[in-house]
Amino acid sequence: MAKISFNNKNASFYPSLKASVEQYFQENHLKKTGNYKLYLKAVVLMSVSIFLYVTLLAYPLPAFTVLVMGGLLGFTLASIGFNVMHDACHGSYSSKPWVNDLLGLTLNALGGNAYIWKQKHNVIHHTYTNIDGVDDDIAKSPIMRQCHTQVWKPFHKFQHLYVILVYAISSFAWVFIMDFTKYGQKKIYKTALNPMKTKNHVIFWASKVLYLIFYIGLPIYFMGVQSWALFFVSMHIMMGLTLAIVFQLAHVVEETEFDVVGIDDKLIEEEWAIFQLKTTANFARENKVVSWFVGGLNFQVEHHLFPRISHIHYPALSKIVEAKCKEFDIPYLSMPTMSAAVVSHFKFMRTLGQEPPVLAVSPVRA
Repeated sequence: MAKISFNNKNASFYPSLKASVEQYFQENHLKKTGNYKLYLKAVVLMSVSIFLYVTLLAYPLPAFTVLVMGGLLGFTLASIGFNVMHDACHGSYSSKPWVNDLLGLTLNALGGNAYIWKQKHNVIHHTYTNIDGVDDDIAKSPIMRQCHTQVWKPFHKFQHLYVILVYAISSFAWVFIMDFTKYGQKKIYKTALNPMKTKNHVIFWASKVLYLIFYIGLPIYFMGVQSWALFFVSMHIMMGLTLAIVFQLAHVVEETEFDVVGIDDKLIEEEWAIFQLKTTANFARENKVVSWFVGGLNFQVEHHLFPRISHIHYPALSKIVEAKCKEFDIPYLSMPTMSAAVVSHFKFMRTLGQEPPVLAVSPVRA
């Protein structure tokens, strides 16, 4: 794979920003990891998910109720991913590594794999955000076009309509296809997967087997095939939609920029932090309900600049980052509401679906 580097030699913005952030934590005597607010949120979300799961298995319920409760479970599981798993896998949930490792396995409980996700997300996505050819989050897809450098196909004209279906099955594809593909090919898109130790292999297979037991075997036994199918489908549709849309609003919108890399090494002529600001957008910063459920991922700018700081600090940090951007005359991308971000995403997908103009070629004269 081509080597990508950033021109950090004369970086001035990020050192200045980090100094201001450090000053904030020192003056307020705060740890950068989570606090009781995060711990309480984890307890609430996990308790709700267990309640929904046990209720579905323990009581014969009407089909409509099964659909609704399955959808609620899917939404709750996605929120656990946003709030608990995400912080834990970034090492920001707790100051104790073993706590982060343990709670990072909540991703495995959702059907994914923490080991693969950490490299895919923490390393590749956070370093090479929105770079076509390396960022797995915008990897070349046979049915979706997520940036202008990807090949256009006629059916992309309708992608702003059918991507809803793609998002709806995304968690199912993640659990049953993409994890196994990355595991088998030993690579994430075009990047080699870090060698897995015996422990990692055991956890991968054990958690996949447990997923089959808890999400397929036991529900079929207690609920019957028909009720299980309703529960399983509604759970995955809601979880897939929630996960996909929230993550897309941060990067695949009209406001953000993209880059591309081919087979040759590439130097991006700006410091890494400024590149992050150009490729990442916030939304609904003032909406505390949205912030609570999405684990502060509506403060995606702050998360990309400081991924090892817990999301509970992002509302305060956003004021520092925005002020520093103004000081350095750097754009700070932020949409006022979640609905505005959703509209921006689907407008962008529609724009990408339009056939690119054919560039005129000057005739060659003899």
